[in-house]
Amino acid sequence: MSLEGKVAFVSGSSRPHGIGRAIALALARDGADVAVSGWGHIEGAEAVAEEIKKLGRKSIAVKIDVRDAKDVQKGLDRVKAELGPVNILVNNAAQMGHFVPIYKATIEEFDNEVKICLNSAFYCIKAVWADMCQNNWGRVINITSVAGVMGGYGQSSYGASKAGLINLAKTVGIEGARFNITGNAVIVGVAQTDAPLVDEAKERLGKRILSKRLSEPEEIADAVAYLASDKAKSMTGATMNMMGGLDLFVV
Repeated sequence: MSLEGKVAFVSGSSRPHGIGRAIALALARDGADVAVSGWGHIEGAEAVAEEIKKLGRKSIAVKIDVRDAKDVQKGLDRVKAELGPVNILVNNAAQMGHFVPIYKATIEEFDNEVKICLNSAFYCIKAVWADMCQNNWGRVINITSVAGVMGGYGQSSYGASKAGLINLAKTVGIEGARFNITGNAVIVGVAQTDAPLVDEAKERLGKRILSKRLSEPEEIADAVAYLASDKAKSMTGATMNMMGGLDLFVV
């Protein structure tokens, strides 16, 4: 699946054992130059950029506050100046900062998580949309979650945001069709990453996965690499299920 000549941007790609890092490396292995980003873990993003360079591809790490539309535009302007216009956008930035029921959740907590998980994707799409349309080719891939299709106790902001990413991908698919731009979403169940998740919750969810194991970040990354390639050019407005059967009714 050659991505030679393409430029990718992966938001939220600074964790050393995260899905974003795995996606960035998979796209680079398939031939893309890849920009990565972080905010509180920018050193991690810089380490990922160095890994990508060792694969023979160009890469930069950009410090972006994805909650801020102006900062997103500034960061992606830098990517364009140093690597070229973004052809492949992977909206992976997320935060599941709390498991708080609605009656305890504050407005500030809700707004902050929605900005990180959902608004950021819209800001990134806006920042690269004109170039994708002008170049008549683009891939937008939103990384979403089981919480976005099944909900979750104490996940009003996270679950609502992840559900929104699915619909946003469909809108990209509809509006981008005449410009050869596809929009898709990948639903992740529970992955073996270093993202904060209570061990008890991991264990409980792990028992519901049919294979009885957590997904590896590289498995998610391979799905994203496929969606970014021309092999998936007829796939748009779709939601790829990588939940391991968490959504199945099993007795």
